[in-house]
Amino acid sequence: MTEAPRANWRDEPTNWEQPGKLPRSHAEATQEPLGSLNITAASMDPALLDLPWSIPLEDWPKENLAALPRGISRHVVRFARMGDSLIAIKETSEHVARQEYHMLRKLRRLNVPSVAPVAVITGRQDPEGNELAPVLVTRHLRFSLPYRAVFSQTLREVTLTRLIDAQALLLVRLHLAGFYWGDVSLSNTLFRRDAGAFAAYLVDAETGELYPELSRGQREYDLEIARVNIAGELMDLAEGGLVEESIDPLATSERIMDSYRNLWAELTEQESFELGERWRVNARIRRLNELGFDVDELTIRTTPDGSQVQLQPKVVDAGHHQRRLLRLTGLDAQENQARRLLNDLDSYRADNNPEMDEELSAHLWVTHVFEPIVKAVPRELGSKLEQAELVHEVLEHRWYMSEQENRNVPMAEAVQSYLDNELRHRRDEAAILLNPDTTTMRILESGASPG
Repeated sequence: MTEAPRANWRDEPTNWEQPGKLPRSHAEATQEPLGSLNITAASMDPALLDLPWSIPLEDWPKENLAALPRGISRHVVRFARMGDSLIAIKETSEHVARQEYHMLRKLRRLNVPSVAPVAVITGRQDPEGNELAPVLVTRHLRFSLPYRAVFSQTLREVTLTRLIDAQALLLVRLHLAGFYWGDVSLSNTLFRRDAGAFAAYLVDAETGELYPELSRGQREYDLEIARVNIAGELMDLAEGGLVEESIDPLATSERIMDSYRNLWAELTEQESFELGERWRVNARIRRLNELGFDVDELTIRTTPDGSQVQLQPKVVDAGHHQRRLLRLTGLDAQENQARRLLNDLDSYRADNNPEMDEELSAHLWVTHVFEPIVKAVPRELGSKLEQAELVHEVLEHRWYMSEQENRNVPMAEAVQSYLDNELRHRRDEAAILLNPDTTTMRILESGASPG
């Protein structure tokens, strides 16, 4: 096999010219001209070159693919193994692929929840020398699910409400960053479980644009797109009998309007209060912290007669509880997961040694609470849930057991009860399903794919 030349993998197109005969896949038996691949990537995993780029994406061999939730899409999308990781590959035009790749990189730098771009690949050719469509490669978000795969049989109204609230929060965060989406929908979003709620991630940015600041008209138009698209998606689910009969798709889609506007108002609107009510400054900050946002700067003015104070958050940043948990423990979790774990961490400190240094107490909590729960999970159940969600569910299970039995259930007993009665019956939510049974595949194949 001809060895590919070394290249400096900067965020620029790198032309991998590989003349002569190269294998179509991992097998050396079938060889064919690969042509000249052009790969744009910020960093390079050599395993990327092992994939069969000379084959149309819809015809890729099964040994290269991963069985993940995938459904209707306007593009051909496949999930593939790349070394020890998983990637999503989307065939599209070169212009769209490059635009979306660079937009996703910008969103990641802005700390907006979105999938991570890996590469843009052009110059693909089949064995006969025919051009193949360029592809955008993104990294698969582990433990994430398209909205159709969140449920196993019928989507309940409470679950749907949580999905729409997560979508509204994502849209608020995008708009605060100056991103106009232009194609807001549940289908263009991935969801991860987050302590009884969901965390939403943008997965399709090909219609998006970044501005220094969005006008109210731009935000409202994005919101209207979201309402219309979500209504259509719910109608499709209703026709297939996949949502509760009591759910009204049109009325339910309106929820994103209310959820978005309430959150936007809390984060950005000016608040006025009497001069003697200065405690409301801290109350506003606490409310924002409870929503998961930090206040980076406040604008405070008094009225000309000095009778009132006007308060407006100037810049807000999401991830308040995530950052505190990461600072204290080194654990990286979703916002609601972090909030729940911090509550237990604070209770642990109060119950054991309230005078102890916060960082030291957090270290003891990780050693005596978090790690023992994680280590108690048998290997065959390890891919059911991510660790932070697992610990959250164990803590909730223990609380319910203690309430029902009117006693303080020991942690070890609660963990065993959770493993036996809850976790063993949960669907595997890790990224890869090596040997899915027929029933599972029917559930997953109803899911929507990114792009």
